[in-house]
Amino acid sequence: MASYFKANWDDLIPIPQDDGPEPLTPISYDKEYSEAMSYFRAVALKDERSERALDLTEKIIRHNPAHYTIWHYRQQILFSLEKDLYKELDFITDQVIDNPKNYQLWHHRQVVVEKLNDSSKELPFIKEILSSDSKNYHAWTYRQWIIKTYNLWDKELAFVDKLLDDDVRNNSAWNQRYFIIFFNSNEPSEELLAQEVQYGINKILLAPNNISPWNYVKGIIAKSKEQDISVLEGLCKELEEQSIISYHALGCLVDIYESRAKRGSIEDKNLGIKTCELLAEKHDNIRKKYWEYRKQVLI
Repeated sequence: MASYFKANWDDLIPIPQDDGPEPLTPISYDKEYSEAMSYFRAVALKDERSERALDLTEKIIRHNPAHYTIWHYRQQILFSLEKDLYKELDFITDQVIDNPKNYQLWHHRQVVVEKLNDSSKELPFIKEILSSDSKNYHAWTYRQWIIKTYNLWDKELAFVDKLLDDDVRNNSAWNQRYFIIFFNSNEPSEELLAQEVQYGINKILLAPNNISPWNYVKGIIAKSKEQDISVLEGLCKELEEQSIISYHALGCLVDIYESRAKRGSIEDKNLGIKTCELLAEKHDNIRKKYWEYRKQVLI
């Protein structure tokens, strides 16, 4: 890289990093990276927005793709030079494939897409990333921004259906399903909420100890005006009859019994206390204190 700077940057005096006279824990940077950063400081001091400065940001990014200052400076150069931002999307795609959980990359892509005001490439791009890691938090956060910003709701439920068919334990897909139902501009009907409760119940039967569909169904019920937690009693009893021990089902029964106990049912109060004891002593001992607290609430 030394020859690169000698040929292209002889008009600038590089500015080395200054950690003071006696740095406590100096970082042993790669020699090429240190040299590139020294020239970057000189460029930034001049606020130079040129082709060579753009090229310099790429060289630094390839050494350190998490350097947010470099990404921000690159944005300023791209916009000032009116560069082809679709080519920049291709560059970002290559970077994300190698660094899929790099926040700075995802933010840079969002800035570029906003500038283009064109989301046509984004859902296929995110799908590709999720195919390698279906729980990539950054990809999901970005996907939600794209869908909400550009009103791309129509096919998202089918996309999530496919993910949950592949892996019912994909908590990120469950979160996305909730986002689709409640964060678009259309208020969900009670009919849709009832369908979603049944959808969740069907998935629970596939993996009774998977907490995600339990939380999803409870979240749907909490938003419904017509359903309450007792709608899950049949499911919990069915699992019990099949001798399937699910502490999520038992915990759900505690919720059901408590709701009835508050309305004066002594029988449900006693059932709730008994179930809390069962969870505390046998089936969910790691949360023993929590179930003891729930028992005290019932008493």
